[in-house]
Amino acid sequence: MQVGSNSDLRRFLLRLCLLVLPLFLVLQLLVGLKVPSARRVGSSEEFGFTIISIASGRGAISPDKSFQARAAESGGPELWDEEVGPRTVSGPNGYEDENEMTTRQGRAGRQVELQPWAAGQPSFTAEVERFISYITTPQAHCTQTLVPGDPQGERTSEGLWTLCVEGWTLPAAKLQSCVAYSFSLGQKDEAFVKRMLWAGCEVHQFDPGRRQLPAPGPVHRHHTWLDWRSPRDSQHAALRDATPRKLSAIMDALGHGKVQFINADLESAEWKVLESWVMDGTLGRIQQLVLTVHLQWAGFEVGGNNAEVIRFWYSVIQALHMAGFRLLHSFQGPGQTILGHTLPDMHSTYTLSWVNTRAHH
Repeated sequence: MQVGSNSDLRRFLLRLCLLVLPLFLVLQLLVGLKVPSARRVGSSEEFGFTIISIASGRGAISPDKSFQARAAESGGPELWDEEVGPRTVSGPNGYEDENEMTTRQGRAGRQVELQPWAAGQPSFTAEVERFISYITTPQAHCTQTLVPGDPQGERTSEGLWTLCVEGWTLPAAKLQSCVAYSFSLGQKDEAFVKRMLWAGCEVHQFDPGRRQLPAPGPVHRHHTWLDWRSPRDSQHAALRDATPRKLSAIMDALGHGKVQFINADLESAEWKVLESWVMDGTLGRIQQLVLTVHLQWAGFEVGGNNAEVIRFWYSVIQALHMAGFRLLHSFQGPGQTILGHTLPDMHSTYTLSWVNTRAHH
């Protein structure tokens, strides 16, 4: 009798285990599938996320800073940061996939080498002082210059730009090569164009805003613009269309191995254009460069906080120096804002005249 009772008890416990075990497994599965809810921001439907990006070269994005906060810190509109991802190209002219879909490592390989921090560590004050000091201190001397409005091209006077014509015979003889390019919107380069015509140069004026090109004359006008990337099908596109293209492609299309004088006011695209000239070797094809730099904001496709941006600007200018370019003249433009900060004795724009000491006529 006792044995039978024990046997019934064992059978009861076994059945109980067989019933409880599946229920336990189902309960464990349900608990495992439950995901903690994300932090809601503003309403019950909007989720807030923290994006952490580890960037090389120009520093990292801290978890507590949005892209809008970084842009506001730089004093300009929201920027496309190369370390984050490519920008969507709008309009009819796309760009080569290799320029848009490269890896972060590939992009970093095409950048100029960053110079050490001015103070050994990130400092906006130290970076801006070093940069402004460098672009306002002439490094070259020229005994014969050409300036705006100078009828003879022999005396030195204060002006927006200064070109060195030491050793030149002006106006240039037909056998003497003299090619000048001018990139500017709104015909702000008329003084440069007139002086180059007086000097006897072959003058090419680039302005995509000129919807109706004038009749052919002494100035060759082109409805195109400079870019630091290679547009698709640029080899088959005529210069008269509005397709932006690299300087090397423009020079090749016009049959110019070298250009003696270039004037460029690129409306904040100058930093990426200069960087591309450094990386693809185009600087060696330029003898003299008049460049207007805009410092109110970082510039197209330049990312980073204030100190990082100015360090990048300085590194690009240093790359020009290493390529043989020396500052001949610096002209202060209007405004006193640099990356959203109003600074005394500093200006928002500077027009810099550079001479390539490694180039010959």
